[in-house]
Amino acid sequence: MVGWSLHYSFEVDLEGAVIYEKIHGVWQAKTAESYHQGFMAEVQPLIGRPWAKLVDLTNWKTSYPDVIELIGKHLAWCMKHNLALSINVLNNPSTFRQLIKMFSSGATRDVSHTFRTMVEAEQFLRENWLQKKS
Repeated sequence: MVGWSLHYSFEVDLEGAVIYEKIHGVWQAKTAESYHQGFMAEVQPLIGRPWAKLVDLTNWKTSYPDVIELIGKHLAWCMKHNLALSINVLNNPSTFRQLIKMFSSGATRDVSHTFRTMVEAEQFLRENWLQKKS
């Protein structure tokens, strides 16, 4: 399954139980709300079992302050629906601070990991999720 908009895209690996996301640009509340609706539809086949997400945030510029709470609610929804591992790739100190606030708001700090490169993130996913699934 693949879903996308100008600000985000999704690809779901049903066998590996992973949703891959790419986040782009500056986010406003309406972007976050649209993202959550699209995400819920895309991840639906996974939520009956533990699943992981790998999020490429390297093209995310920033978010308006109200987005932090909205994404916190999104992350809380994910936890309620069996999110087991969240891997995030970003290299911008400003967006890193926002992401940490989102983790706190959504109570995902214990399952969230951040990396500066996609290579590191994909290796972590393989070693800590995909190898355990096979």
